[in-house]
Amino acid sequence: MDDAAGPRAALPPVPEAETGSPGSPCAYAALRADGPVTRARLPEGDPVWLVSRHDDVRRALADPRLVRPVIATWPPREGEQWPRRVLTLLELNGADHARVRGAVAPAFTPRRLQDLEPRVRALAEDLAADLVRQGPPGDLVAGFTEPFPLRVLCAFLGIDHTGFAAVAEHIETVLQATRVPLDKTLAALDALRDHAAALVDACAGGGGEGLLAGLAATPAHEGGLGHEDLVSVTISMLMAGYRTNVQHFGAALVTLLERPGLVRRLRERPGEIPGAVEELLRHVPLMNAIVVLVATEDLDIGGRRIREGEAVMPIIASANRDGDAFGRADEFDPGRAPNRHLVFGRGPHYCPGGHLTRMELRIGLETLLARLPDLRPAEPTERLAWNEDSPLRAPLRLPVLW
Repeated sequence: MDDAAGPRAALPPVPEAETGSPGSPCAYAALRADGPVTRARLPEGDPVWLVSRHDDVRRALADPRLVRPVIATWPPREGEQWPRRVLTLLELNGADHARVRGAVAPAFTPRRLQDLEPRVRALAEDLAADLVRQGPPGDLVAGFTEPFPLRVLCAFLGIDHTGFAAVAEHIETVLQATRVPLDKTLAALDALRDHAAALVDACAGGGGEGLLAGLAATPAHEGGLGHEDLVSVTISMLMAGYRTNVQHFGAALVTLLERPGLVRRLRERPGEIPGAVEELLRHVPLMNAIVVLVATEDLDIGGRRIREGEAVMPIIASANRDGDAFGRADEFDPGRAPNRHLVFGRGPHYCPGGHLTRMELRIGLETLLARLPDLRPAEPTERLAWNEDSPLRAPLRLPVLW
C-alpha cells in the first residue's frame, strides 16, 4: 500500500540503534519532535505507521481496534497459504486469548513467584560460584547473562535447560519477523512448534513440577489447557521470556558498569536495586521497534488517519525516552519515581511475565554485586563488540574483573 505522500520505496526506513549500542536510536527524538505518527518502511519493504510519543504509544497498545497479526500470514503475500497454524499469546485475541491468559496468569502473580524465588537465587548463586572458581577476568555474557534467563525460564516451566542452542537461533529469527524473508520465519516457526510440542508431551506424560505440568494436569473445566494451547504458551514463553531477557540483561549490565559509583552504591544499599531494575527496564530497550499491530477499522492516532488494514508500530523504546513523560528522559536515574515505562506493554496483551523478569533482574544483580566485589569492566565498554544483526541488541562478550 502506498503512502499518501508517495510510493513505499520513497519512505524512510524504520530507525535502527547506533552501532555499539542497545538503543534507543537517536532518531527517535527527531520523530517525537517532528513526526510523532509518521510513515516508514520495514526492512522487507512494507509500509508501517511509526508511533513514537509516550501518550500515543500508550493508547495504541491498549486500543482494541489494533490487533497483532499472525506472524505467518503478515504481511499478506500471494501464493499458497502456510498449512501449519502456530499462534503465540500475542496473536490470540478475544475469547481464546482471555481463556489461555486466564489459565496462565495466576502463575505470574508476585505471591506465586515468591515460591520460585529460592530456586532462582540458587541458580544465580551457582553461576556466580562458577565465575569465582574460574577467577577474573570472566565473561558475564557466557558466564551469566546467557545461561541465567534460560535456567530461570526452564525452572518456571518445569523443563530441562539443556539442548537449547539450536532453538535459540529459531527464536531470534521469529523475533526478527519484520526483518527477514517470510520463508525463513516459517521454517523457524515450524522448528519452534516441534520443539515446544515435544516439551509439552514430556511434561504432560511425566508429571513433575512447573507451569506446563500443572496446566496439563488440570481439567479444562477447572482452567486447564489442551495440547495446542500448551504449545502456544510454551512458544510464547520461549520467545518473550528467554532471548529478550538475555539481550536486556547483557545490555543492562553495560549500562551499570559504565557507572562505577552506582555499582558501589547498589552493593552497599541493595534495597535500592528494585528501583534500579525499573530504570533499567525503561532506559535500556527490551526490544527496539518490533511490535507490529494492524488496524481492524479506520482510526486516528496523534491526529493522523490510520486506514483499516494498515500496520502500526508503537515504538516502546521511544515512548520510554519521551521528555513529556519523564524528566531528564535520556538520563539514567535509579531513583526515578514514578516510573511509568511501557516496556511490558499495556491493555489485554500486557506481558504477564513482567514480575518474573523483574525478579530475575533483581536477584541476578543482587548476586553478582555480592559475589563479585569491586565488579568492573576488564576493558573500556566502548570497545565491546555487539550483536548488530538483530533488534535485540546485546554485547557479544562482557569481560569483567572483581
